Amino acid sequence: MENKVGRPRKYKNVEELQNLIDEYFTFCDKNKRPYTITGLALFLDMDRKQLLRYEKEYEDEFCHTIKRAKERVQEFVECCLFKKGIAAGVIFNLKNNFNWEDKQDLNHSGSINNPYANLSEEELRKLAGDS
Repeated sequence: MENKVGRPRKYKNVEELQNLIDEYFTFCDKNKRPYTITGLALFLDMDRKQLLRYEKEYEDEFCHTIKRAKERVQEFVECCLFKKGIAAGVIFNLKNNFNWEDKQDLNHSGSINNPYANLSEEELRKLAGDS
């Protein structure tokens, strides 16, 4: 699929992109560097937002390849949750790069019984000592 507007695509096909993605992970492994979305984007000679746009704009061609790379980064980050002292940064990363959320489901049941509901204003003032 050809991009009809904007700047030309950086990668002509999925194979070219996949080869560079594989090189990024190999580079990280050899140099004992963490996998990151920004690191991946920079290795691909783009910024983080551009990488995420590539995933959406070229959905039919590059979407699966980029999603798979992001899942590999996400799995790496998830494993870091089990390391001591870095959980806050890891959680921040997961929320901002992988749409994780803090979510609480609260269920309320029962009824409110107000014993003063049927009293007049005058009766309430008497009870309050405000006669």
